Amino acid sequence: MATYKSPGVFVEDISIFPPSVAEVATAVPAFIGYTEKATKIDDGDLSLTPTKISSFAEYEQYFGGARNEPIVAEVVDDGAGGYTLQSLTVATVERKSQTGDPTLANLLYHAVRLYFDNGGGICYVVSVATYADDASPDGAKLTAGLDAVGLEDEPTLLVIPEAIKLGYAAYTALSAAAIKQANDLGDRFAVLDVWQGFAGPNDDVTIPSGTEKLATANRDAWSGELKYAAAYYPYLRTTFNYALTETDAASNADVAYAGAAAVDLVTLKTSNAAVYNFVKQSLKDYFITVPPSGAVVGVYAATDAARGVWKAPANVALSDILEPVVKLDNLKQDDLNIDATSGKSINAIRAFAGRGTLVWGARTLAGNDNEWRYVPVRRFFNMVEASVK
Repeated sequence: MATYKSPGVFVEDISIFPPSVAEVATAVPAFIGYTEKATKIDDGDLSLTPTKISSFAEYEQYFGGARNEPIVAEVVDDGAGGYTLQSLTVATVERKSQTGDPTLANLLYHAVRLYFDNGGGICYVVSVATYADDASPDGAKLTAGLDAVGLEDEPTLLVIPEAIKLGYAAYTALSAAAIKQANDLGDRFAVLDVWQGFAGPNDDVTIPSGTEKLATANRDAWSGELKYAAAYYPYLRTTFNYALTETDAASNADVAYAGAAAVDLVTLKTSNAAVYNFVKQSLKDYFITVPPSGAVVGVYAATDAARGVWKAPANVALSDILEPVVKLDNLKQDDLNIDATSGKSINAIRAFAGRGTLVWGARTLAGNDNEWRYVPVRRFFNMVEASVK
């Protein structure tokens, strides 16, 4: 208090409150995976460099587009003056149905697109390699991308959609590494996709030791401080079509018509416009299947912005999604929600008439933990701890 040397009335403002705590951002995902390019100024200068972006247009500017997988269509006459698509093969996998295993080798592009379309804001992208570098994702490179994210302070969510394309052992190791980073740093949360999430929860899947039920195999794969992670199931059928390259120089689609040798779309357009138009229209009916993590972290971001990190990111309809590839009812979800032995909860994504496809769960993998059972609780304390620090 000041010392006054003359008589009078003096007023002082004395602060009695401690300094305020500024809330840190809560939904800043780091996407790790393969991209078409990784260039800002010089070729490849963004490789293995966590890069902050704020829009999907910015992603395409720095990291390019989707991988154009080879497409082979067989077309025959239908006997009534029209055509029939006898078979369609994408990336060596015949598309007999609209659902199932994600055909695409690289999924990061679509995951980031789903993130922004479902309410996402800023995010980080780590390009571990380009499409031209590997025929399929490599676990060591994805782990290197995860390590690069560990040096950044701002990300709060870890997303590696291409982890599902790895073998079981590599998926197990990468999931454990993501959970460990979240626990060690204490300021982030891992959002995991269920390995082989196109199968039913009680279907058998092949793992190195033999066969196991899908839910059990995945629960065995997850380890560490489980309160720092959540898993989502099943995969999702999107409204996205397969990417097509159609220029004067090249095309990733070949068409065989009436037993003749296959030709690319560029040649077909000039040689048989009717078949060309039929194929282009038919391909619009085939949609890409992706793991749910990209859409889910978009819901995290939208929920945090609208309500706050303490609100469960659930009971929210997903944009750009036609349906989950596996239909679930209450009985099947009960087994996913609670596992008395391991306690590792799996969050379901379900379709409801009149409401669309909803995120229908908000549990961490620590399902038996009374304190850290729910995603918003763990993420709220992440925010508080980081803000106070």
